[in-house]
Amino acid sequence: MQMKRTIRDGSAINLVHYKPKPIYVETFIQTDMDSLWHHTQSPKLHQQWDLRFSEIHYLPRNSDDLPQLLHYKTRIGFGLHIEGTGETIASRPSRSGARTSALIFRSEQPISLIRSGSGYWQYTPEQAGIRFATEYDYTTRFGQLGRWFDRYVFRPMFGYATALSFDLLRLWLEKGLRPAAIIRTTAVHYVSIAMITMVWIWMGLVPKLLVPNGGDLKLMESLGLFAGAEEETLTLLGFIEVIFGVAAIGFHRVKYNWLLQIGMLTILTVAGLAADPSLLAAPFNPLLVSIPMFGLIAAVWLTMDVVPSASRCIRVRNQITPDEQQEGSK
Repeated sequence: MQMKRTIRDGSAINLVHYKPKPIYVETFIQTDMDSLWHHTQSPKLHQQWDLRFSEIHYLPRNSDDLPQLLHYKTRIGFGLHIEGTGETIASRPSRSGARTSALIFRSEQPISLIRSGSGYWQYTPEQAGIRFATEYDYTTRFGQLGRWFDRYVFRPMFGYATALSFDLLRLWLEKGLRPAAIIRTTAVHYVSIAMITMVWIWMGLVPKLLVPNGGDLKLMESLGLFAGAEEETLTLLGFIEVIFGVAAIGFHRVKYNWLLQIGMLTILTVAGLAADPSLLAAPFNPLLVSIPMFGLIAAVWLTMDVVPSASRCIRVRNQITPDEQQEGSK
């Protein structure tokens, strides 16, 4: 596209020492062209799923042959926002049904890192849905400092937000869940994970590794299964519980991880009560920990399939997905 090349040629003067790669994101959505086009070309719908923008408004135009002017705003916190303008134009469908929408954008605000940029959305119909891709690039303000910040902080963050937004759109179109509901579900998912992690690490670190001579050691001795090696076993158990806490974060999308967590939690609860049944009458007993933990694990399990993930998107042009690699090897 000519307008994209013009902006990139102009940016070459400013980016002498740093030539960034354009941001590229691609995903596959099981939907039809009309639905995807409507959700991406309607400002009221676009601003709901695209995390890069808070508000998008089309400006009046006199002819359909002219580019569509728009105004955008992004809240950055503390009552501040970045706003700018853009021009977008859509191509007519090709014989294959593919469509493209091109965009030029700019911001005159002195606090905006982005000075101007351009990009496109590409809609390619396939047998089971639409392959939706974007590529865009921009120039920055603030000289060498701005280029450094863009390279190491802003551009990776902006690319991640784009991919996360694409998956949010996919969930909306495939599962019929509105982005606001998905975001609330995502909050429940990650808060539950944080609580599970905190409990596991606390149970492993404090009573078993830092203060091993407390009640947990007495319970271990009461079991009578590790005669002479209770302290070593308690230390090992402490490390295992810390590992389970870390695994709750690192493998929160893996269902086998939560089955292991449920199994481990059940074993610890049964073993504790078997060692000292009187704990059931204590103000703080194993059931007061395990039952809420089971509830948190259930919350994670029930929400993991509707939590958006940037990793589901392709971030490099012509990259082959794992599913495509598997099909090619057959």
